[in-house]
Amino acid sequence: MREGECKVMALCDAEEEYAQLMTEFMKKQKNLPWELHTYTNADTLLGVEREGIDMLVVAESAFCQELRELSPRCMVVLGESGVMRWEDISYVDKYQEAEEVLKQLLGVYMETADVQLPFLRTNRKTVFIGNYSPVHRCMQTSFAITMSLMLARRHPTLYLNFEHYAGISELLPDMQTLDMADLLYFLNAQKDKFRLRLQTILKHKGALAYVPPMKSGQNLITVTPKEWLGLLERIEELEEYEYVVLDLTESMQGLFEILRMCRHVYTLTREDRIARGKLLQYEQVLALYEYGDVLGKTKRLALPHIQKLPEELEQLTKGDLADLVKGLLRNLEEEGDG
Repeated sequence: MREGECKVMALCDAEEEYAQLMTEFMKKQKNLPWELHTYTNADTLLGVEREGIDMLVVAESAFCQELRELSPRCMVVLGESGVMRWEDISYVDKYQEAEEVLKQLLGVYMETADVQLPFLRTNRKTVFIGNYSPVHRCMQTSFAITMSLMLARRHPTLYLNFEHYAGISELLPDMQTLDMADLLYFLNAQKDKFRLRLQTILKHKGALAYVPPMKSGQNLITVTPKEWLGLLERIEELEEYEYVVLDLTESMQGLFEILRMCRHVYTLTREDRIARGKLLQYEQVLALYEYGDVLGKTKRLALPHIQKLPEELEQLTKGDLADLVKGLLRNLEEEGDG
């Protein structure tokens, strides 16, 4: 492939409906490293794509030996029978969710394409929104997720949870799912492939992207402030998200530095005496350690009494909490962040 040419992924599957649906799904994804060319038979593909294919993805039933002559940088068979017929070719199970298929394709590609990918860049500046309160059980996570879901309706938004035990079953990964700990490893071990690694870890709730929180809180407390700041700076460098909503706790090192990095900080509290005392002590510590700028951009909120939150996360965008968040987001946009 000549310098400056667009990278091409050729997808070949005789099952037309699958090929169409997978193509539509991939074209909705942002910043993939290829232009996608779709075919429903190998003969047509061979007649058009004689050279320059960066990645060839072909259904097992459509594979023929002549496809090897195209010499793609990376070749993947979409497995249909459960049998690996060609030992020198990578396999991805065809019959799973499209998001998982794409993640695995990206994973295979990163293992074979030792290049810096020419992703499109924008001039957007990421806005970090911090959520932290020394007052526990103040609905901080519900508030942060509601804000994230509502922002994601109009802006590319990423939600990151840093709690010792996240407690949200819909966000918790199973033991086989990559999570925040894996993302930090990839940040340190494969810096040039971070963008693609992030794509393999991301999960989605509607339009909202999120990284599954760490399975073990013990992993959380060992991460250094430098590592956390490096992760957030790398996410900012990607220029993919207008907003990154951080659900923070004192379980992590470097909390004050992360709050300083945020454009806005929301501190939820309650009206009782102990809550007021904790908040006062927290603000005194910020001032003592010369983090007065964090106080200056902090908005303190005592949420109204909400009897019951919805069982499904997507339903958080309706009701009293959503109405409160809607007003806050309107103010953000009026200040020029939207």
